Amino acid sequence: MDKKTIVCVVGARPNFMKMAPIIKAFEALKDQVTPYLVHTGQHYDQDMKASFFQQLGIPEPDIDLGVGSGSHSEQTANIMLRFEPVLDKVKPCAVLVVGDVNSTIACSLVAVKKQIPILHVEAGLRSRDREMPEEINRILTDQISDRLFTTERSAEQNLIDEGIDSNRVCFAGNVMIDSLLANLEHAILFTDTLNAYQKDTTIQQGNYALLTMHRPSNVDDPVILKSLLQSIVALSQKIPVIFPIHPRTRNRIEQDGLLELITTDSIICLPPVGYLQMLGLMKSAKMVLTDSGGLQEETTALGIPCVTLRENTERPITVEQGTNTIVGTEPEKIKACADEILATGGKSGRIPEYWDGNAATRIVEDIKKNYL
Repeated sequence: MDKKTIVCVVGARPNFMKMAPIIKAFEALKDQVTPYLVHTGQHYDQDMKASFFQQLGIPEPDIDLGVGSGSHSEQTANIMLRFEPVLDKVKPCAVLVVGDVNSTIACSLVAVKKQIPILHVEAGLRSRDREMPEEINRILTDQISDRLFTTERSAEQNLIDEGIDSNRVCFAGNVMIDSLLANLEHAILFTDTLNAYQKDTTIQQGNYALLTMHRPSNVDDPVILKSLLQSIVALSQKIPVIFPIHPRTRNRIEQDGLLELITTDSIICLPPVGYLQMLGLMKSAKMVLTDSGGLQEETTALGIPCVTLRENTERPITVEQGTNTIVGTEPEKIKACADEILATGGKSGRIPEYWDGNAATRIVEDIKKNYL
């Protein structure tokens, strides 16, 4: 049997957590397939990239396209231009993409034009909000993919409603949770993270809120950003808030003159942290406030109440079965949800089906059956 190659694409921070368990699962088929790892460079913070690859045990990419920043159109076009020669050289039997970032749709478009099968991990998720660039990426990638791996059963119905044959769909579970469970015992204590940045370490486990915020809809509008930060300041009077600030968010806060607003002893601002640091901060928190899709999933898996600062979610299972509550950006809704968590402990939730640490194994077994 000739050994085949599957090109595996990562581009931004969430992709690393999704790809790590898949690369590891491919080791069981090392005599049949070689994964060829392409990093597009969409996430262009070299220090953060290096820390994520190291912490997650991902091998160095076979090639880094070094695309960097730009508008959505520029970034997508540049990825396509740099990715096509890779396919010409490697001649893979399939291209595996994860998630919904620009790298996902860009590499999928190149692959489908060259008649190379596309395998999409985390297919079928829908927010119903087409103002989100990720929603467009999800819809288009699913339409041109040959094999669609879903994280929850409702995703398959979304795909069927969009005219996709159910025979192309495989319910595999959530690879983000594979990474979380594999790394939980290696999570860095939240006190160690605070110590590393010489921050207040009198904070007690289970007695702080963790905040992350990066979506354009929240940080690009000065009015919304100020309102959200004011809500966080109010919350910090009741419980300390740890806030690792995304570079995009920090830039907006500084440009809008809002840094002084969160310069208080009760809000601990940190630079971006690595995966194991974030995992440690998350698992010891009383609650997590976020606009991240991935953190909605991870908090559900950990049983930590999540307050989602968005009007919708592409991960409804985290609300229906998990610990997630959608509050949007209205101060009163944020306050009411946070107060409920402080008073009662919040939603307990349960672990969704196939969020068991074995999603990557199921994906690779399906690939073996259909493409090797």
